[in-house]
Amino acid sequence: MSKLDHYLSPEFVREGAEKVLEATLRGETSFQFHPERLPETVDFVLEVIRENYPDLKIPFHSRWGHFRVGGVDRLSWLKNKNATVDAIEMARIQFDLVIPSVLLDAGAGAGWKYHESETGQTFSRSEGLGVASFHFFNTGKLQSTADGLQRITRSDIESAFQVSAGNPLIGIEGRTTLLNQLGRVLENKKYFKHGRVGNLVDFLIESHGKRIAAKDVLKTVLQALGPIWPGRIEFEGVNLGDIWNHSRFGLIGFHKLSQWMTYSLLEPLMEAGIEIHGVSELTGLAEYRNGGLMIDSGLITFQNPAAGEAAHPPSSDLILEWRGLTIALLDLIGSDVRKKLGRTPEEFPLAKVLEGGTWWAGRKIAKLKRNSTEPPIRIESDGTVF
Repeated sequence: MSKLDHYLSPEFVREGAEKVLEATLRGETSFQFHPERLPETVDFVLEVIRENYPDLKIPFHSRWGHFRVGGVDRLSWLKNKNATVDAIEMARIQFDLVIPSVLLDAGAGAGWKYHESETGQTFSRSEGLGVASFHFFNTGKLQSTADGLQRITRSDIESAFQVSAGNPLIGIEGRTTLLNQLGRVLENKKYFKHGRVGNLVDFLIESHGKRIAAKDVLKTVLQALGPIWPGRIEFEGVNLGDIWNHSRFGLIGFHKLSQWMTYSLLEPLMEAGIEIHGVSELTGLAEYRNGGLMIDSGLITFQNPAAGEAAHPPSSDLILEWRGLTIALLDLIGSDVRKKLGRTPEEFPLAKVLEGGTWWAGRKIAKLKRNSTEPPIRIESDGTVF
């Protein structure tokens, strides 16, 4: 494996996470790890899993769950609208929707909500962003083509997401830039031969056939979409995305949005008859729900309690350490959850542990601790990371 390929792999994410955990055990990071809290945290996650999915039939943690929020199967609306297309074209359409939707998902902020006129329901946070982006796409205002995405403006985002002085959405500029950059990326005919997001389906099939490793989907996402990320580290002319430079540990990576996007692309591929293997090789997601669980459960605590009061940029050592510990501890929690459920990593990969339990457990414990969905660390978000 070349150095570049290694940077674009889940193995690199895990290596960095283990480095942070080992340093934490030596007292060399901003956090303390309390392994005695692990059994109680695992039991809490299992409780949430059984509440959410008593039959343990858990989908991958992906964008598609947000399109089903409020008991509404919005994907069926999309499929009914495109009832005459074949399975591969349906996969392309789902890529057209879900890739921009994931890019629009970084934290909304506590004050934003979306009212869905079709159902009369109101949603916030990731669910609201998902529903808003679904309608942005389904009404034809979000066109997943090179030209269409490069024409998206800040006012288009504000209109689609019902932004106003009384309904503020953080990171609008960052979201607009990501969609514009996605439009420019679509000019790369290697991955998008007709300048359309959904052409990535064709690239994957042409490159790997009808049996594809999950980490190859991740690598494709990172290579094809890497240029969209603003001002990040490059290696051999390739933008490395969600990889950052820690002052003492060097480069550590997470590929949070890219892995979540990968999880979101697997379902359309499987529905189109593609066999996906090795899902268990992907990692958990280093974002504030999973990371919040680690702090709110007492698994990790601040070396300096005052650090929890300040706001921190995503590039800060403290945030990088928090995210690294989140990845490492998700592996430990996932392993113990599987043991208690009698499941193998292939039967119950982290994509299911997250969806069934840790993400929702992070939200639930935040409400218990603070009567709020806010994370326990304040993050200076620019709309492109969390």
